[in-house]
Amino acid sequence: MPSTDESGKPGTDGSGKAAPGVSGKAPVRGKRVDAQRNQQTLLTAAAAVFVDSGVDAPIREIAARAGVGMGTIYRHFPTRADLVVAVYRHQVEACAEAGPVLLAEAGSPFTALRRWVDLFVDFLVTKHGLANAMQSDSSGFDALHAYFLDRLVPVCAQLLDAAAEADEIAPGTQAYELMRGIGNLCIGRDDDPRYDPRRLVALLLRGLQRPESS
Repeated sequence: MPSTDESGKPGTDGSGKAAPGVSGKAPVRGKRVDAQRNQQTLLTAAAAVFVDSGVDAPIREIAARAGVGMGTIYRHFPTRADLVVAVYRHQVEACAEAGPVLLAEAGSPFTALRRWVDLFVDFLVTKHGLANAMQSDSSGFDALHAYFLDRLVPVCAQLLDAAAEADEIAPGTQAYELMRGIGNLCIGRDDDPRYDPRRLVALLLRGLQRPESS
């Protein structure tokens, strides 16, 4: 049984080393895992609030959605720009990881493409607000935009190729062009709550389908 000192804390073997079986690493590692989990919970909640209310949504709304105090959010993300950038990266990774999963689980490649585009439209709400949140950091915004293209264009291309191989769409649609078109349709959503770009995005996707698969 490990020795303890008079305070009840784990003792040493007399040489200054921790007694056998005693390690301080596990609690530290556990705290780190908990902190990462809490941060992911915050980012998921913030992403949902941004989709519903835009990137200018009150921090208290995000805190309520995450079930934490506002102080917890500010400890992780001291400024709104920090939070928006973190949500942006979080959503990019979620979109990138969703593509192969949807291809494996959806009933058809085109269904996978349509569901992925739904996620992409949610993400664009954050992306369009990011420029305003980073007004004084154009180089930082450019770096994030490059990261966005590097991660998501190949995923969209994979979905389009699979749909073309299944003869659900005509070949030749370029991933970057499709994503750019969807992005343009989403412009203005933050300024006009009556505007829902999803209807036009759905119309765009239907235009890609071959008549026999629509």
